[in-house]
Amino acid sequence: MAKQNVAEQFVDILVRAGVRRMYGVVGDSLNPVVDAIRRNSAIDWIQVRHEETAAFAAGAEAQITGELAACAGSCGPGNLHLINGLYDAHRSMAPVLALASHIPSSEIGLGYFQETHPDQLFRECSHYSEMISNPQQMPRLLQTAIQHAIGRSGVSVVTLPGDIASQAAPEKSVEHALVTSRPSVRPGDAEIDKLVRLIDESQRITLFCGSGTAGAHAEVMEFAERVKSPVGHALRGKEWIQYDNPFDVGMSGLLGYGAAYEATHECDLLILLGTDFPYNAFLPDDVKIVQVDIRPENLGRRSKLDLAVWGDVRETLRCVTPRVRVKPSRKFLDKMLKKHADALEGVIKAYTRKVDKHVPIHPEYVASVLDELADEDAVFTVDTGMCNVWAARYLSPNGRRRIIGSFSHGSMANALPQAIGAQLVDRGRQVVSMSGDGGFAMLMGDFLTLVQYDLPVKVVLFNNSSLGMVELEMLVAGLPSYGTTNVNPDFAALARAAGAHGVRVEKPRQLAGALKDAFRHKGPALVDVVTDPNALSIPPRISAEMVTGFALSASKIVLNGGVGRMVQMARSNLRNVPRP
Repeated sequence: MAKQNVAEQFVDILVRAGVRRMYGVVGDSLNPVVDAIRRNSAIDWIQVRHEETAAFAAGAEAQITGELAACAGSCGPGNLHLINGLYDAHRSMAPVLALASHIPSSEIGLGYFQETHPDQLFRECSHYSEMISNPQQMPRLLQTAIQHAIGRSGVSVVTLPGDIASQAAPEKSVEHALVTSRPSVRPGDAEIDKLVRLIDESQRITLFCGSGTAGAHAEVMEFAERVKSPVGHALRGKEWIQYDNPFDVGMSGLLGYGAAYEATHECDLLILLGTDFPYNAFLPDDVKIVQVDIRPENLGRRSKLDLAVWGDVRETLRCVTPRVRVKPSRKFLDKMLKKHADALEGVIKAYTRKVDKHVPIHPEYVASVLDELADEDAVFTVDTGMCNVWAARYLSPNGRRRIIGSFSHGSMANALPQAIGAQLVDRGRQVVSMSGDGGFAMLMGDFLTLVQYDLPVKVVLFNNSSLGMVELEMLVAGLPSYGTTNVNPDFAALARAAGAHGVRVEKPRQLAGALKDAFRHKGPALVDVVTDPNALSIPPRISAEMVTGFALSASKIVLNGGVGRMVQMARSNLRNVPRP
């Protein structure tokens, strides 16, 4: 039996850790690893057109599966292209192993062609970033990197010079059992006692939930019922907590809607569950606050806490709920449910009035029709910008759908690459990329990856020929929009030229049929929808400074946006409110 080289051993360890594909662009320093993948039937090489796409795709795969995913870049510029997608994966807490191949080890530090120092460059966007400078470091260094990525839910980067990858792997190297799943973490008894006491002493409790409530829907609902608490959420908590939620009061923050803001400010105890919500201006400073989080470094960095609880949300609530006293009064909860329903009723007409005649098409209408036609287990990947707004307000989670975006890093051009990773996990599952024209154009080359691998991703392009969110930011600052207009081609024609299904929609009555045709198409498809560039959105609470900015702006057309099927749920929840 031929002796393994370092590259082959590297690939074998990835396979043992559950990695089934590696995304990247080939290059000379990476060739030994790519060749090892070619000869290993348990793992595939996914050739993308840009390494940034590779990192975004790996991050999306990791978020869909909850398991380790991998990407790679060749030396210098190749692996530098990974960095934006790796930042996103790291901030999304997606376990990703990135291979940054490197120049020949004998040339490091001598200004060699394409020389960078990737082991240093990636430290800020990873839990672990080290270089293999000697074959004897294998496999321990790679195993350590894998366990950092999985155990701490983020990125690890391994730098590997091409010449080291080609050398013989050490004999009798230590390979230990890999940890490929995370444990649940229960808070200490003292923290549980304090939390129970705070809850029992409070009369008006609000829960504000983030992505840390994944897998804890039943526990959150049981707790909310016991203490009669309204339940709001951040954007990353939407898919986990909004569905089947009779306590729902919407979302707070810049993309918010409903009564979440009021519920968090009018309570006497706010409990933050699994959220590192970054906008502290939307959090109260005059109520008691408890934060529960699996990551201790998140505790208290957004607001002053009366109690910090280090633990998994589900395990924490399982400990706390049986011990707290049942609160008999629904007065605060019912008040917030009514405010929430009223708030949604007040804006619902923004996209329902004369939509069949409005040209250019309301983007709110596009999102609402998409929500109704998409599969019940669809995966939506969402571009940063106005697409975030439409996804937040119109996509209806149900416990089976997934919504993935660059929600913490806020990068443009994320939706198409993330759709690639999501679709490769399951070709039979519907994956929809909600792309803005700016984001799509930025990494448009990887639409060809969809065609090359015949991935049935459906790209729904919200084409307003502008950078809509940037225009909104300028309006808020009292500035005229400048540098935000895009001169776009017919994207549907480009899609057809690439060998995919492509259709352009300019009138509302064409929309439903175009989406249905795209969804029926077996391969990749793009629906280029020409939308109203004046359809912007403002948060439910804005400061005096923001109002001043709008007053100074030349533009007067700001739609507050509707909320799609969420108004139906709000109406349903109101039926449970006792009538006087």
